[in-house]
Amino acid sequence: MCLAIPGKVIEVNYPVATVEFKGARREVRIDLLEDVKPGDFVLVHVGFAIQKVEEKEAKQIEEVLSQFVGV
Repeated sequence: MCLAIPGKVIEVNYPVATVEFKGARREVRIDLLEDVKPGDFVLVHVGFAIQKVEEKEAKQIEEVLSQFVGV
């Protein structure tokens, strides 16, 4: 099983982007996605953005994760 965490893209400097996760910022590889821009929400797994998602979906995922891991 894999776990992907939603985050908001803050800055893009291809092939990496700065992504914010509940206040923490990390550099994430974005090679696997097309047209990633600041303001987008992405799912990140082991340092790679693997899917773009809508903000509403990202918030829902955060809610569910917080129930299980207290984040």
